[in-house]
Amino acid sequence: MSFAKSLPFVLRWEGGFVDHPADPGGATNRGVTQKVYDTWRAKNGLPRRSVRDLQDKEMAAIYEQNYWRAAHCGDVQDKLDLALFDTAVNMGVGRAVGFLQGSVGCAVDGGFGPATFTAVQCCDPARALPMFCNARESYYQRLVHAKPELNVFLRGWMNRLNALRANVGLAGSGANVPRDGGAAEVTRRLPDLGEDPAFDV
Repeated sequence: MSFAKSLPFVLRWEGGFVDHPADPGGATNRGVTQKVYDTWRAKNGLPRRSVRDLQDKEMAAIYEQNYWRAAHCGDVQDKLDLALFDTAVNMGVGRAVGFLQGSVGCAVDGGFGPATFTAVQCCDPARALPMFCNARESYYQRLVHAKPELNVFLRGWMNRLNALRANVGLAGSGANVPRDGGAAEVTRRLPDLGEDPAFDV
């Protein structure tokens, strides 16, 4: 899938402007946190402003640069690219690449190097996709076990993951979470690997 075709799935789960009191990521607009927005605007020589005022063109540029390209989604096979992209947005590029590496038999270091490129080009997506999605589910479960206050977000995370499974042709499994039939549901972002040790479970 292309970036343009993948973005609508991601945005379905990002909603508009949210600032949930239990979310340590703080203010977020369509999945872009204030911190990410500040960094992007600074790199482009623009003054700081509230993420509430994020423009559509800025949003698309941030998603493409910070997640699609950063995770090398264009270098992986169809359907696996969407899984990688959505995971990079939801929980960081390094964590998403780590799940990918584990799913294709690479050493897991969160960096997309030549060995990872070769492995993803040669992998069987029918085998890698369920392994990737199962690794993401396992992470959610470990995180909620370690940080019970995040249980409020589990339903949304699992609905999003099961919708991803359905989108790439996999059946949802084992979450015991009813799917909502397609209604938009905001799901909170998580820190990337190494950003906050409390989330590296």
